[in-house]
Amino acid sequence: MEMSIVLLLRLAWIAGTLPIVIASIPSSKLNWFCGALLGLAKRGKTMQSSSQKFTVSQRLFLHFYIVASVWTTFLLVSTSIYAHTMAPFAYPYADSAITSFSTGHSSIKSDSSKIGSSYTAWLSVFLLLLMEVQVLRRLYETIYVFNYRPAARMHIMGYFTGLFFYIAAPLSLCCDCALEVYDFTAKLVISFIVKGKGYMRETELDFSLVLNLCKLGWLPWFGATIFLWGWIHQYRCHRILGSVRKCSKQVDEYVVPHGDWFEVVSSAHYLSEIVIYAGLVVASGGANLTIWLLFVFVVANLAFAAVETHKWYLQKFEDYPCNRYVIIPFVL
Repeated sequence: MEMSIVLLLRLAWIAGTLPIVIASIPSSKLNWFCGALLGLAKRGKTMQSSSQKFTVSQRLFLHFYIVASVWTTFLLVSTSIYAHTMAPFAYPYADSAITSFSTGHSSIKSDSSKIGSSYTAWLSVFLLLLMEVQVLRRLYETIYVFNYRPAARMHIMGYFTGLFFYIAAPLSLCCDCALEVYDFTAKLVISFIVKGKGYMRETELDFSLVLNLCKLGWLPWFGATIFLWGWIHQYRCHRILGSVRKCSKQVDEYVVPHGDWFEVVSSAHYLSEIVIYAGLVVASGGANLTIWLLFVFVVANLAFAAVETHKWYLQKFEDYPCNRYVIIPFVL
């Protein structure tokens, strides 16, 4: 069943990425497909001149981050309790291997498997913790930083895609131990219902949680540094966009954003999000195909939207800075 969860997530990311890749192929035969996909992807300023059918207010972005915050918090807490209770972490691997050598090869294999499972659980906690930091900040920004215009709309398919993304993305970060965490949490809940709190094993998430995360090695923390770099710049870019919207005196008035990475690319907030998910890939060790497919989807989706945004800026403003790239410096 665990493999089926992983497989479904991978197929979902491929299914979400493939139409974008096809629409990006420079062929006149695919213009209709590209136009149809753009109609589904447009939102905010790029939808002002388009049909308002099957659209919802862009203020419903708030739903994404409420769902993401609740879901990621649930996964983080349940995975943390599972890792702390059922999978005590020992690192490095060599310590256990040396200790087990005197008992025979089978013991080494068994201990190695146990340590690998423990490492996977604690790494999932680490990744979910980063995701929690991201979605909580986005929730804060949606409420206190952004000033969505009443006329700003997004297609209903974009709305459902956003909801799906913020359910599937956190799950992808812990998919390798999701089934074990589910079984553990279900048994814990049943035990609480049937036997009551007094019969449950007490679980305390003390300072050892921090110590176990520190034992993951240097790569997850290097990935977290990349994540934090993108996280800080995205916050700055969103503050710039929020201030630009507040400075606009008319409902349909737009201003060219300046500052931070906006001096280099048109969609600096998208570039920083790519950096954030690149940090998650590095923090995961780079060996998890599901997280790689999540990252590819993020890049494809944001690049596709950024191209449309860049075109809109060039059409809207005659003096738009011609030295700005679309989303990735020196590449696109």
